[in-house]
Amino acid sequence: MKNTGYLLLTAGFLTASFFAVEQREGVQVVYFVVALALGALGVTLLRVVRRKEATSAETIRENLAAIERSLVSVVEKAQALEVGKAETDVYELRHIIDREFPDDLDAFVQARYSLVHSFGLQQFADVMNPFAAGERYLNRVWSASTDGYIDEAHAYVTKACEQFELALEILRGLEAHRGPAPA
Repeated sequence: MKNTGYLLLTAGFLTASFFAVEQREGVQVVYFVVALALGALGVTLLRVVRRKEATSAETIRENLAAIERSLVSVVEKAQALEVGKAETDVYELRHIIDREFPDDLDAFVQARYSLVHSFGLQQFADVMNPFAAGERYLNRVWSASTDGYIDEAHAYVTKACEQFELALEILRGLEAHRGPAPA
């Protein structure tokens, strides 16, 4: 079904594009509309397949595990940054962030919508708000490090660490109230 969706999407929109620029007389708009409709049907099929994949119990279970793993790792790295910030050269902080955080942050972001499917939209927002704040504060640390503003960098390391810890605490609270992951 997924391949059919991609085929309809590609063929429909390419064909519609061809008819949109066709300069001959006698070419009917009907061909363009039919091709465009096939492309739209392809988009619809792909959305249906993606929704089924995203809401499968196995995908949700795997994504929730990835979310917790990545968030635990981010918290540990943020805590290490907090503990060692006084001994670390301010210009080195950005390199540490570039080296240590991107993979975990990306893993969390890629799996985040399973929070909605598992807990609901409000609980998703409850976790995402401190996570996003922690991410913004980490970006502020990076910028302050680049500019050599040691006091600002140190202050935002602390704030980032606190926000990531809060996100993890909220996530664990949600998991405790929900019980075991779906089977």
